[in-house]
Amino acid sequence: MKKRARKNLFKKKENKMMCGSSCSCGGGIYFAGFIGAAVFYIQGAASFWMGVLGILKAFVWPAIVIYKLLGFL
Repeated sequence: MKKRARKNLFKKKENKMMCGSSCSCGGGIYFAGFIGAAVFYIQGAASFWMGVLGILKAFVWPAIVIYKLLGFL
């Protein structure tokens, strides 16, 4: 029994998605949104550190949008 569990531990698992190949576009949409947000925040930056803060804001803006949308509902 232990040998079978050990074999299954290192066995490559298949990626089984219900929606097919269309699920992989979410990362591309997030990346495009990140680039757009980074450009938006960097354009308004008055100093180097404000630009760095803009990059950090660009990483978390989707979470803020979802939070605001759920609060609106």
